[in-house]
Amino acid sequence: MTADAARPNDAANPSDDPGPLAESPFLLACRRRPVPHTPVWFMRQAGRALPEYLRLREGVPMLESCARPDMIVEITMQPMRRYGVDAAIFFSDIVVPLKAIGIDLDIKPGVGPVIADPIRDAAGLEALRPLEPGDVPYVTEAVQGLVGELGATPLIGFAGGPFTLASYLIEGGPSKNQERTKAMMYGEPELWDRLMGRLADITIAFLKVQIAAGASAIQVFDSWVGSVAPEDYRASVLPHTGRIFAEIEQFGVPRIHFGVGTGELLGLMGEAGADVVGVDWRVPLDEAVRRVEPGKALQGNLDPAVLFAPWETVERRALDVLARGRTAEGHVFNLGHGVLPSTNPDVLARLVDLVHEASTAR
Repeated sequence: MTADAARPNDAANPSDDPGPLAESPFLLACRRRPVPHTPVWFMRQAGRALPEYLRLREGVPMLESCARPDMIVEITMQPMRRYGVDAAIFFSDIVVPLKAIGIDLDIKPGVGPVIADPIRDAAGLEALRPLEPGDVPYVTEAVQGLVGELGATPLIGFAGGPFTLASYLIEGGPSKNQERTKAMMYGEPELWDRLMGRLADITIAFLKVQIAAGASAIQVFDSWVGSVAPEDYRASVLPHTGRIFAEIEQFGVPRIHFGVGTGELLGLMGEAGADVVGVDWRVPLDEAVRRVEPGKALQGNLDPAVLFAPWETVERRALDVLARGRTAEGHVFNLGHGVLPSTNPDVLARLVDLVHEASTAR
């Protein structure tokens, strides 16, 4: 067993599934319970590097593929056939709920989400109406179909964190410096708070749709929140992210919180209420253990670029991540960010085998 059997009983969750998911190594690790091997999955494992994904998506815009249940199911299942990962991640995009409520946006190849009418004043907030389940029927249909196909393998639902969604809406697209976003956060705190509150509501509703349809864990991706200083995170982001996790707690599913460049925020991200704190590749996991409050599992954190190095390097680096992960109360092996588009799928498959074999043999 790779987890300490002497861990406190409070790591158990009263909502543990008595059915086929009861022995899921991924769910057990998220709940800080003993596991037969260290579970592994990859952010952005659905799509990106797989040639079958590229063939399926040829000529189909990203947002269209995220609204077709047949494509969602197929793309989510493709990595399950390729790799022996311990969890599936729902194929979607963090801007899908914004599109569903009528925001005029598109995902441009090589650029990312682009917003036609950025929100920069109080009048712009009127575009952010509440999300209803009927706005995303394709999500419900796809999740239900996936749960049936996955059986004893858990499905992770996800949504974008409020800071990242706010950044896209305010900047009008991706931004290196988040200047307009931070200007609102610093200079118009009341408007910022209202915007973040509405985005938190949308995120909560989107996650609830996935959980109601059968998702057995959720992850909140706040990709750009690492650009915020700790004191600003505590004052301007944490209340909203905390409300998201508090609202989801009642469902008893593990909650994962991840951001990029968030080494200085790891403790605060733990305080926000997730069960698992995702760590990018910049902070070693044993150091992350010191930064995150007790009672949390950790997820991560092999640098995605390592997968382009010779296998001996990949192996050495992966074993180091596993060793450092043993200092955590629970560890889910992952990359420190998403799979890069030109990653060799065979290396990912070999990495899964390595993690399973090395953690079982310990």
